[in-house]
Amino acid sequence: MSFPGGHRMYRSLVRAPLLLLMFCLVPAAACAADAAPAAEHQVPYRLTDTKHILVRAKINGKGPYNFILDTGSPALFVATALARKLGVEADRRGWATFDRFELEGGLLLDKPKARLDDPYQLEGMNKSGLAGVELHGIIGYNVLANYRLTIDFSKDKMTWQRLDGEVPLPEISGKGTVDALGGLVKGMDGPKQTRVTRLRGFLGVELAEKDGGVAVTAVLDGGPAAGVLKAGDRIAAIHAKPIKTVAEAHRLVAPWVDGDEVEMTVIRDGDRRSVRVRLGKGL
Repeated sequence: MSFPGGHRMYRSLVRAPLLLLMFCLVPAAACAADAAPAAEHQVPYRLTDTKHILVRAKINGKGPYNFILDTGSPALFVATALARKLGVEADRRGWATFDRFELEGGLLLDKPKARLDDPYQLEGMNKSGLAGVELHGIIGYNVLANYRLTIDFSKDKMTWQRLDGEVPLPEISGKGTVDALGGLVKGMDGPKQTRVTRLRGFLGVELAEKDGGVAVTAVLDGGPAAGVLKAGDRIAAIHAKPIKTVAEAHRLVAPWVDGDEVEMTVIRDGDRRSVRVRLGKGL
């Protein structure tokens, strides 16, 4: 049996499912495009003498400046001296927004808010020269938590990939120190931890290699070594082990934590003497 125009009707019925299928596939393709992962950025880094991860960044087109990564820091900190150099002022709460903050490798942070402050960890590392370079700030949790970081310490670049969402700024009152972090940690839910972590020891001196040995060039006022060591002292040995380089001094002090005593053999004005320094809290 046949009908007038039957072939045209058949062709129309064949095309209709195809059109429906195409309309069904378009939203799926759009959803797949929306779900595409964020771009990955290769950010160069290096380890400092104290094994902190150091990256470089340009701020408002100037730099580069040295920053360490620290998940224990609640926020992005920028040293006040650098802020003055850049002409950036903080609001009444101590925060400032940078127009452009670009990590080496091309990763551009979107107008990040930073705390303009000098945490004592930053001051101490700069005055003692522990990092081997001048540090200009700390990239902390409010930035790092927005990215998936992949680090292979056998390579000189790490991978940063943006995550969805935005981590809110922490509430910080007063000077940005470990005290601020304590308040942040107390506010988190979870079982009480009984394990006690002791911080790396901090000597509070600046050392330099001079005349085949290690000389004290500066002592941090109020630091652990104040009143025990002074500029001009030569450190001949640490824990009875002779040293000739700053790297050897760092290696011998590194295993000790705050509260431990470090025994040194010091030469001052031609006299050889034994002294002890009780380490303070470092990073």
